[in-house]
Amino acid sequence: MGSVQWTLLLLVVVSICSVHVHASDPPLTLDYYKKTCPAVLELVRKEMECAVLSDPRNAALILRLHFHDCFVQGCDGSVLLDDTIDLQGEKEAPTNKNALKGFRIIDKIKNLLESECPGIVSCADILTVAARDAVLLVGGPYWDVPLGRKDSKTAGYELSSINLPTAADGLLSIISKFMEQGLSVTDMVALSGAHTIGMARCVNFRDRIYGDYALTSEANPISEAYLQNLRSSCPPAGGEDNKESAMDYETPELFDNSYYQILLRGQGLINSDQELYSSILGIETKRLVQNYAENPLAFFEQFSQSMVKMGNITNPETYVDGEVRRNCRFVNT
Repeated sequence: MGSVQWTLLLLVVVSICSVHVHASDPPLTLDYYKKTCPAVLELVRKEMECAVLSDPRNAALILRLHFHDCFVQGCDGSVLLDDTIDLQGEKEAPTNKNALKGFRIIDKIKNLLESECPGIVSCADILTVAARDAVLLVGGPYWDVPLGRKDSKTAGYELSSINLPTAADGLLSIISKFMEQGLSVTDMVALSGAHTIGMARCVNFRDRIYGDYALTSEANPISEAYLQNLRSSCPPAGGEDNKESAMDYETPELFDNSYYQILLRGQGLINSDQELYSSILGIETKRLVQNYAENPLAFFEQFSQSMVKMGNITNPETYVDGEVRRNCRFVNT
């Protein structure tokens, strides 16, 4: 290993020791709305059932929204805020622009809950529960969701570009970004499994299908037909940056472990995914990928635990200055 790689590895080790773990304060509880809005889980579930039934891809959209919310200021609903004269939201940040959808699904759930329990259920909690239901409705595991989050009155436009992993990130960068949120390497590999129902934009996988990174039949056992299909929707240059392809080409609408099996074959659609298995620095991540590829129950169990852990990322200031928004797109006036 070269001196530069050792330096980077040392930086990651230092970050492990100095990472700030965001603890829930006050603690989240499973029965937070038991008296104030007992129908909350049922209402969210019914709306998510309708959304996923109308288009299974909606499951991935909501799961991605939750991830992008929690990595910026904690799970506080900040990703849902629109730009206003007084506030710059996160939706137009470079990492989020053209990458996030599903806002109208959350709007619909919020409107129903405002009719049932006005001013009670936060948008942050709605998004967290909706993400759990999204996974469950496409074949994934169930987990209990602790509740009691507040909605932020601020957004993190700049933090979105700093905190969120990108398709071009190397393994050490990805590990560092997860650890900054108090999430371990195991959490990172398990949560990356969400890509089993995810879509990637052409701009994020162009390097994987052209040039030195090409998924050619010579380099990897991938069919020429599949490669040509990817190239037909994603030219080497031009205006097709937002054309999407499934990251799990085998079962794109089913939450399963085939994503990891694809990585074993060297066929991960985006570089940051394939790094989990192929990076020379990824001894532990490679072991985890192999385990989840062979053992779907182990993947489901760890994914559930890691989703709860991610959902508990909070900013203590939000509990002091936060609110329950009446409209998830705007701070209350």
